[in-house]
Amino acid sequence: MPKQSKIYKGLVQLGRHSALPASPDKAELERVPNPHPRRTYLVRFTAPEFTTLCPVTGQPDFAHLVIDYVPGRWLVESKSLKLYLGAFRNEHGFHEQCTLDIGERLVKLLAPRWLRIGGYWYPRGGMPIDVFWQTGRPPPGLWLPDTGVAPYRGRG
Repeated sequence: MPKQSKIYKGLVQLGRHSALPASPDKAELERVPNPHPRRTYLVRFTAPEFTTLCPVTGQPDFAHLVIDYVPGRWLVESKSLKLYLGAFRNEHGFHEQCTLDIGERLVKLLAPRWLRIGGYWYPRGGMPIDVFWQTGRPPPGLWLPDTGVAPYRGRG
């Protein structure tokens, strides 16, 4: 087996049809070894169409998520992340709960050197709610670009 193939051995979702998990708890987040564990670099995932359900009314809530992290030994496998985020579609949770649950689960899986998540939630009842969390100060020398999400003015 070529070296490249060994890195992906054990992944169960990559390269196959995978159904959307029934819930975030049932989603299988996968990781692969970081080929540059000693380098300080930023990985960014942007999910501009994140959806979940209001825990009170059951109505859909929408957010633009930005996840930044500095990998240690592991990288998150992107298809598994997409499926995990998609599993929130039928999950009931407040904006703060969803945003922090995602960040904390990624920290548990990856043990990154640093991670931050921004949840830019679209308004319901005329008020957007933005939720931000990070594990601490970013590493020295890290290029940390702006998230690219404008302050609320009818986001879109």
